[in-house]
Amino acid sequence: MNLTFLTFSLMFTLGLLGLTFNRTHLLSALLCLEGIMLSLFMALSLWSLLLTSANFSASPLLLLAFSACEASVGLALLVATARTHGSDRLNVLNLLQC
Repeated sequence: MNLTFLTFSLMFTLGLLGLTFNRTHLLSALLCLEGIMLSLFMALSLWSLLLTSANFSASPLLLLAFSACEASVGLALLVATARTHGSDRLNVLNLLQC
């Protein structure tokens, strides 16, 4: 159990560190968010299997559905940003402009 806990916590930490330190492109930030969501999904799935309770079996599927919605919104924002600003670089974006 300790090795699996270490693996999932390392996956989550690496995704969080990638999101924190890799701020050049919007696509890389979205990929780091997907990695975080994947590690959370895998950890929640393993946790619900270990509990063997029917009450927690829908939680991973709900997280997966929210993750798919988050990915589609992120890709829509990526396309809109690339069309309006010409690039997906986060340096180009300015929140003060309309």
